[in-house]
Amino acid sequence: MKKVFFLLTASLAIISCSKVKDGEYLITGTAKGIANGKTIILQGQDPVTMAPVALDTVKVENGKFEIKGKVTEPAFHILLVQDVQGQVPFILETGEIKIEVDKDSIHKSKIAGTYSNDEYVKFNEDLVKVQKKLMDFQKKNTQTMQAAQQKQDTAVINSLMKEYTVIQTEVQAESKKKYTAYAETHPKSFISALIIQSLINDPSADFKKTEALYNSLDESLKNTKPGKSIKEKIGQMKLPAVGAGAAPVGSPK
Repeated sequence: MKKVFFLLTASLAIISCSKVKDGEYLITGTAKGIANGKTIILQGQDPVTMAPVALDTVKVENGKFEIKGKVTEPAFHILLVQDVQGQVPFILETGEIKIEVDKDSIHKSKIAGTYSNDEYVKFNEDLVKVQKKLMDFQKKNTQTMQAAQQKQDTAVINSLMKEYTVIQTEVQAESKKKYTAYAETHPKSFISALIIQSLINDPSADFKKTEALYNSLDESLKNTKPGKSIKEKIGQMKLPAVGAGAAPVGSPK
């Protein structure tokens, strides 16, 4: 009985420690090496024009910053750091999000704390592994290509481009399999909704399979902007073509 009581007490303590309520977010950031007073901008998109728009601005204090606010659904946002080139993409959603800014290599900044962001990080790590073959080829042959272009050596240029195209095709096919496999196994991930949105707009994708992936999505994701967009696209694709099924004028009915 004491053990059960202890577990219940511990659970309540964990819940009470949460700094955010449903529909709220808290970004707790570290910015090591960035001077006090430097600006951090939270940037989203205007819902009508889709143009970048600053949603909040805070200043770094003792290598740290904090941004609080309300959010209705998950969506990609970015952080911009004053005097630092590049940006930190992440998913703004309900919960406590931790961001560790790497001022020297902004793309190496660390993001964690919520389900979608943890999944986003893992998904990108897996994708980098798939694309490594292509990146290795580029790294190995960049100087050779530049030298061939300077000499106008079309034989070398064409040979490298042909090899690159073969590897690129393989990597694209592997990446597509990775996208589909992820969406099949992660129905509650916002990443899955984005993948399905991409697939539904890809003419080469299997429509029935893509529709099945959408149907398996968690209801909360179906109510997001990507989810609604997918549903609308599916409806459009199911409509009969103009004139299909209509009897010609004067024909027997």
